[in-house]
Amino acid sequence: MTATGIPAHPHFVMSRAADALYAYGHETVYNDIATAAEALRAGRHQMLVGALPFDTSKPAALTVPVTVRRGQPQEFYGTMPNIVVKQQIPEPAEHLRRVTEAIEVLRDTNSGLSKVVLARVLELQADAPVDALVLTHRLIRNDPDANSFCVDLSPAGDRFRDRTLVGCSPELLVERRGDMVICHPFAGSAPRSKDPSLDRRTAEDLAGSHKDRHEHSVVIDQLREDLASLCVDVQVPPEPTLSSTAALWHLSTSISARLRQSSTTALDLALALHPTPAVCGTPTESAADLIARIEGERGFYAGAAGWCDSYGDGRWVVSIRCAELSADETFLRAYAGGGLVAESDPQDELSETTVKFRTILAGLGAEIE
Repeated sequence: MTATGIPAHPHFVMSRAADALYAYGHETVYNDIATAAEALRAGRHQMLVGALPFDTSKPAALTVPVTVRRGQPQEFYGTMPNIVVKQQIPEPAEHLRRVTEAIEVLRDTNSGLSKVVLARVLELQADAPVDALVLTHRLIRNDPDANSFCVDLSPAGDRFRDRTLVGCSPELLVERRGDMVICHPFAGSAPRSKDPSLDRRTAEDLAGSHKDRHEHSVVIDQLREDLASLCVDVQVPPEPTLSSTAALWHLSTSISARLRQSSTTALDLALALHPTPAVCGTPTESAADLIARIEGERGFYAGAAGWCDSYGDGRWVVSIRCAELSADETFLRAYAGGGLVAESDPQDELSETTVKFRTILAGLGAEIE
């Protein structure tokens, strides 16, 4: 705690490139999203920061900070304790069975389902507390151009008291700057290779993959439709582009639009677009029902982390490539998922989740066998 009574360390971090936002102190907290959105729209607060759950009918973790700092990313140094994978949930064989079941539903023309996203969890045990800010700094350092985040989940209630969501997401759900709206969805991926020629071929194969382009088009079509209800001049490039992280190649599309009404805030936009088919599926309700039946509740994984100010501007990223840190800071649940369409191969989908775990594991200095 500083002499002014403001905590010395932030409870919320969001960083991309040289633009980082740090929030300190809790003036007010909200777990009801609609109440928070209305309070911000009414001008009662200068800013809200926090996280939205995958299922927005569940409690959110939103905070009105006492103070905010923006600028270059701060440096938080420290060593990581020894961390081991204690359990995979489900075990690989069970995940393959679940994926196979979902693909059978997708291939049934009577199901009406075009895509669904299934995820799995790694439970990790540390032999000493993990500093969430040190982990966040390591994620920023590993991939400065991705969207790294650290969010105190305490406002969501007793279940999440003193828990922290930390991650490094490639995917921008939505950003609002004045009347400009930007989305940058990712769907369709392939693992990177240390061999430059193989890595290049992998990228080329992804760009030409019918399965991955189909998966990507499902996401883009839904976002275009959702944006059209709130925006004009929705600009969608005719072809996806290749984007890369340290672990994966992705198909991505940068979408821009202009707001119909200036009263629509970044939080309003996030709620209108979430969950996208990139983390849920389409049709949304049918995909969410299948996820709930096969996978169970996700909590804050595949939700959104971000901020919105009193002008309505803000930035929300999709909460993927992330882990939830326990209150005692020695236990983590890391998440990774993959989008399924009728052409999907179960073994490929299992391998994809394993690769996606690498982002958070690299920050922790841990490995999966």
